[in-house]
Amino acid sequence: MGLILASASPRRQELLRLITNDFIVFPAAVDESLPPALSVDNAAQYLARKKAAAVSSAFPDDIVLGSDTTVIIDHTILGKPGTPERAEEMMRRLSGKTHTVITGVALAKGKEMLSFQTSTDVTFYPLTEKQIQDYIATNEPMDKAGGYGIQGYGALLVQKICGDFYSVVGLPIAETARALEKFQKQ
Repeated sequence: MGLILASASPRRQELLRLITNDFIVFPAAVDESLPPALSVDNAAQYLARKKAAAVSSAFPDDIVLGSDTTVIIDHTILGKPGTPERAEEMMRRLSGKTHTVITGVALAKGKEMLSFQTSTDVTFYPLTEKQIQDYIATNEPMDKAGGYGIQGYGALLVQKICGDFYSVVGLPIAETARALEKFQKQ
């Protein structure tokens, strides 16, 4: 029985190595569209479960860890911007405000599944146009939920957080370690 990380995220891989080096990476190829009736507050856990289930069907004897992170402001999920223009919009929207980062985690083995999510409030400093442009010039925002990486240059934007820092990075590692230990005993 092995451990499979259903994510290509280098940040999640790095964090999972704090628990174990004994895992393989097999990114889940799933449709990440959300059911219309699903609350934005439940989207991360829904997608984490979907990713874990998809990879678990191919590896039923292994434990699969799926995870997803959403950045929510004004009841709206901010995905990955993909373009500098969209990143600018996101930075302006987050500037001087508090938003919520929710990371969902799911562990699956065969038909068994355990999942949870963590919620962290992040407050940005008010950002000047120069700060926004300088941050976008790093190219860091393009592939990050909400358009920023708190573990990189995005740290310069953050005034405070209330919750689990590692959840904002992409994997609430302490809670994941405990869930994994519990799941392995089942």
